[in-house]
Amino acid sequence: MHNLTAYRTGIGFDAHRLVQGRKLIIGGVHIPYEYGLLGHSDADVLTHAIIDALLGASNLGDIGTLYPDTSSQFKDKYSIDMLKDTYQLLTKHNIEIINIDAVILCQKPRIAPYSEQMKEILSAACGNLPVSSISIKGKTTEGMGFTGTGEGIAAMATCLVVVKNNV
Repeated sequence: MHNLTAYRTGIGFDAHRLVQGRKLIIGGVHIPYEYGLLGHSDADVLTHAIIDALLGASNLGDIGTLYPDTSSQFKDKYSIDMLKDTYQLLTKHNIEIINIDAVILCQKPRIAPYSEQMKEILSAACGNLPVSSISIKGKTTEGMGFTGTGEGIAAMATCLVVVKNNV
């Protein structure tokens, strides 16, 4: 019997429409803004992209399979709780998160003032992954596309995980 360790990368993407009458939650942080993201849960695009990246790297499905928007169980759910559940699933499969790198695409609001708080919340949800292992960047699209015109916000995330198996 020997140990087999595999490193895997994952990529995730999410986008939601901005609407009035909803809170704007990104990376678990409530950002004061005149619009919020429309979705079945809290529509946290960053956390959703991270969940998909982790599930993809781990070959454990995707966010729509684990947390379907047709289920009342996930209606208005705090996405950070879904990330905590995803982390527990990875742990059950002997998968460790090495790092997360993410980009939030929006013209407004500015992301930089909130990125450290996002990292802390995401770190805690991922079993106290070191904050230094999480990168979050906000980027505009120079006024182009749905993110540039203020119609919506999108996020992309990549991650590296290590799968430790006894063979």
